[in-house]
Amino acid sequence: MDETRNVKIQVRGVSKVFGKNPKSALELRDQGLNRSEILEKTGQTLGLSNISFDVYEGELLVIMGLSGSGKSTLIRCLNRLIDTSEGDIVIDDEHIPSLSDKALLECRRRHFSMVFQNFALFPHKTVLQNAQFGLEIRGIAPAERDKTARESLTQVGLDGWEDAYPNQLSGGMQQRVGLARALANDASVLLMDEAFSALDPLIRKDMQQELLQLQARMQKTTVFITHDLDEALNIGDRIVLLKDGAVVQIGTPEEILTKPADDYVRRFIEGVDRARILTAESAMRPVRSTARESDGPRTALRRMRDHSIDSIYVTDRDRKLLGLLEADAASRAIEAGADTINDYMTQDFRKVTTDEALHNLFAMFSEKSFPIAVVDDEQRLLGVVVKGAVLDELARAGE
Repeated sequence: MDETRNVKIQVRGVSKVFGKNPKSALELRDQGLNRSEILEKTGQTLGLSNISFDVYEGELLVIMGLSGSGKSTLIRCLNRLIDTSEGDIVIDDEHIPSLSDKALLECRRRHFSMVFQNFALFPHKTVLQNAQFGLEIRGIAPAERDKTARESLTQVGLDGWEDAYPNQLSGGMQQRVGLARALANDASVLLMDEAFSALDPLIRKDMQQELLQLQARMQKTTVFITHDLDEALNIGDRIVLLKDGAVVQIGTPEEILTKPADDYVRRFIEGVDRARILTAESAMRPVRSTARESDGPRTALRRMRDHSIDSIYVTDRDRKLLGLLEADAASRAIEAGADTINDYMTQDFRKVTTDEALHNLFAMFSEKSFPIAVVDDEQRLLGVVVKGAVLDELARAGE
C-alpha cells in the first residue's frame, strides 16, 4: 500500500463496551484483564479494545476475524450505527462520535453506503426501484434517480433486468442489486458487511472477481468485513485482523502470509495455498547493474563482465525500462562500430508488476531464462526475478 495516498478515514483508540458502566470495564482492561475476565467481573462485554488504523482513499480494506472478534461492531462504529465508548473516528476532517444527530444523518448520506449479507431488497419493488431507493428517500427527482440507478445497474452487469423482481433473481444477482443501490447513492465510502457470505461458493468467487473489477474501474474507498481468510487474501489491499475485539495484525495479504505477527496469525493462515497469494514482490531481487540508453557497447559489456551476467536491462535517466541487451548483441555492436546500443536492444523479455501472482512467473521464463523485470505503473525498473528465486519461494510456500 502506497502510504503517500490520502487518508480517507482515521480510527484512533476506538473501544466499545456493551453494558451499563463502560468506564469500569475499560479501567479493568487498562489493568490488564482480558475480555472474558471483564465479563466475569462486570457482566459487560468488551466488544472493541483500543482499535487504531487508517483507510486510504481508493483502498479496499478488509476487516476480518472469527465470529465474535468484533468486526461487525467495528464497521457499525464507522458510520455510528453503534456509538463508541472511547476513541475517535474521522472522515474528511469530520469527527463522527461528536456529530449532532442532524450532522450525523448528513454525514451518513454523504459518506457511507452499506451492502449487507442478507441483500435487504424490497420484494415488492423491481430491480430498478430497489436500486433507486436510496435516491428516492433523499428526494432526488424521478428522472435523475432513474438515470443514476440505470447507470449503477450497468456497472454491476444487470442491464436488461430493471423490471424483474428479487424473487426472479439468483442470490448473486440479488447481491448485485444491493451493490448497485449502494453505488447509486454515490457515497464516498462503501461498507460491505459479510456481503458475500450467504452465497454459494462458486457464486461467491464470481462476486469477488466482480468486486475487484469494479474496484479497478471506480477506485471506491471500501471497507469489507469477512470471516473468510481466502476471501480476505483474494480481494484486500490490506487486512486488519481482529481477535477478541483487538487488532492482532495489519498488513497486505503478502505480509500476513510471510510475516505473521504471532502464533495466533500463524495458526490462522495454516492451510492457505500461499503460492496463489504470494506475488513477484516476494521473489524480487535488486538489479545488479543496468545500462543507459546513451552507453556504448563496450561500457555495457564491461558492466556485464563486472557483475558476471550475460545480459543487462537498459533504462533511461528516470529508470524507465527501455529494453534488454545481450552480451552477443553488444559484441556485434562493437564489430559494427556502433557508438550506442540503441539498435541492438531486444524487447524479447518478460516484465511484470509487483502484484503479479508468484505461481504465474515460472511459466514466463524463456529458454534463455532472462531475469523477469519488475516495473511500476510508470514502467520504472524496480528489480528482477530469477528462476531460482521463484523456485525457492514456491518451495517455502509448499512447506
